[in-house]
Amino acid sequence: MPEQKRLNSEDREFFITVKTASLSNPFSEKRIVLDQTISGTGSHQIDETVNAVEQRIEILEKNQQIDLKSLSDPDQNLIEAAHLFIFFYRFRKKFDRFIEEQLTAEDKTFLAPFTGDGVSVPFAGEGISFLQKRGFKTESIQKAFEESYQLRRAFFFIDRNLIGRSPAMKKLRYDLWNNIFTHDIDLYRRYLWNKMEDFSTLILGKTGTGKGAAAAAIGRSGFIPFDMKKQRFVHNFTKSFISINLSQFPETLIESELFGHKKGSFTGATENHKGVFERCSPLGSILLDEIGEVSLPIQIKLLQVLQERIFYPVGSHKAEKFNGRVIAATNRSVAELRKNKTFRDDFYYRLCSDIIMIPSLQQRIQEDPKELDDLLDLIIERTVGEQSKELAGMVRSVIDKRLGMDYPWPGNVRELEQCVRRVLLKKEYCGDHLPDSPDLNSRLIQGIEQGDISAQNLLSGYCKILYNRYGTFEEVSRRTRLDRRTVNKYIREWSEDTQEDD
Repeated sequence: MPEQKRLNSEDREFFITVKTASLSNPFSEKRIVLDQTISGTGSHQIDETVNAVEQRIEILEKNQQIDLKSLSDPDQNLIEAAHLFIFFYRFRKKFDRFIEEQLTAEDKTFLAPFTGDGVSVPFAGEGISFLQKRGFKTESIQKAFEESYQLRRAFFFIDRNLIGRSPAMKKLRYDLWNNIFTHDIDLYRRYLWNKMEDFSTLILGKTGTGKGAAAAAIGRSGFIPFDMKKQRFVHNFTKSFISINLSQFPETLIESELFGHKKGSFTGATENHKGVFERCSPLGSILLDEIGEVSLPIQIKLLQVLQERIFYPVGSHKAEKFNGRVIAATNRSVAELRKNKTFRDDFYYRLCSDIIMIPSLQQRIQEDPKELDDLLDLIIERTVGEQSKELAGMVRSVIDKRLGMDYPWPGNVRELEQCVRRVLLKKEYCGDHLPDSPDLNSRLIQGIEQGDISAQNLLSGYCKILYNRYGTFEEVSRRTRLDRRTVNKYIREWSEDTQEDD
């Protein structure tokens, strides 16, 4: 048996760093540092990082210092991880075009039944040859395609659809990646790649913050098998995610939409109907949007799906199997729903394997004002089909003049999208200033009548009323003749006191 060779300490440390980078969350600060270490240039440009890995392998091979195939198992594993690292990034743009082509060709009726049709990979032969030349066998090549495709889809949908430089958005992207691959990709790879249906997710956030985009990033990034012989993925990711808004269906129809029904099971059931759980593809995901609106009887039936992975179509006694993952979302306070006994505790505990919080637009802008410019650039590009500093500048000018940086954006990103359209049409947007809360007014009046409200609380409440009406700290400051920071302090104190009372 030939003697096994070993990498020297310097090379081993380099390739350990490469493997660590390949397993790290790409939206983490740790990954940035690792890429900079690998490239040796202090740059986070991925092409420079990949070039550095390729050059290190070429040096080992060219100088014939060592036969890489004769390395000991631990060192051989490091070299294989480096080749997979190179494969993933050298083919990343091809994977991205592959994803974009599927999105372009996506059937607009995305709730159509899953057909099981696979998707041929135009660059499969090139990728297989790349890995074969580096000593990979059929099973390892198959895994490389499956993992690379899943990783690339996750990065594609998180990075492109959930932009933002604020700490809150950075954390959101980081959390979404971990939701898909766990905190340890190696652990996911060895134990959990086909077990994620047991990990339900609850997405919380105000209306218009982007809960649907976050859910789609999870739902469209599930594992999909690759058929080596046919050089195709056996499922189409555009069919792997189904979203249903539970608030749009009356109580009499919601069970049918979820679980389906049999012909003749009720008046109007003239034929069999497949619900979303039956239409969901293998290893796919379902978003139950507005989960806070469903009744207790429906919660019980959904609980059965989560616990036993079975459901019964209306009018049928035959249990159907569900193998997908459940994602739920709501803009309501789950704590309040549970307190009022309109949201079952056992249902909550089956949904909360992970809880994703979507930040409000106001929070994002407060954390980093440049977030607004980033979003305006993106919205304008999506609206007119190209980037335009002219249009972005015009919209930003209207926002600065009419709303100011302290405008609360009650409709969040959805409101900002309509703000852009309104400005493009009329070069005007005055914001969405909600009427004063009757509860807020009544609390102040009651306190004055009973003589038990402090001057500080009275002033805080008055500042809050003005802020709700005019939308900026500057306007409240002008009308009350108080310093802007004092106004901010009073409004924050009123909000905190109100939350404590609740």
